[in-house]
Amino acid sequence: MKPYILSLAAGVVVGLLYNLADVKSPAPPIVALVGLLGMVTGEHAIPIVRSLLAHVTS
Repeated sequence: MKPYILSLAAGVVVGLLYNLADVKSPAPPIVALVGLLGMVTGEHAIPIVRSLLAHVTS
């Protein structure tokens, strides 16, 4: 969990620096990031469902 928090904190700091420098961020639009979140969620969903079903059936 610590790498995720550090990554988020670094992103916030860089975002603040971009804002202070009045520079547009090269980050993709929010829609693209939401799509990426959906891809990652879908990637992890099948193993989680399999694990839950294994516990229910045993």
